Amino acid sequence: MPASGVSAAAIAARLSDIGLPARVEEHDRYASVRVEVPESLSADLWREALEVVAEADRFGLLATSLNDRTLWAVVHKAVPTTGDVGGPSHQR
Repeated sequence: MPASGVSAAAIAARLSDIGLPARVEEHDRYASVRVEVPESLSADLWREALEVVAEADRFGLLATSLNDRTLWAVVHKAVPTTGDVGGPSHQR
């Protein structure tokens, strides 16, 4: 598993530990973590959840008019530092 996946899994595990079961998804350039946030979440648990997702490269909250709330976090995959990083279209 790439380092981004390990970091995302650690974030998801910590969120689950505070009672917010999380999902991790691997994408081409990042790993994401999503968790549904109940309306009844206490201020202390909100603070704890925000401390956890703050370890990611990006995070946010998606809220709908139906009172659905999804807390998300993204951990970027590392950019290669050696080899042909320009790809086939890279001009020299």
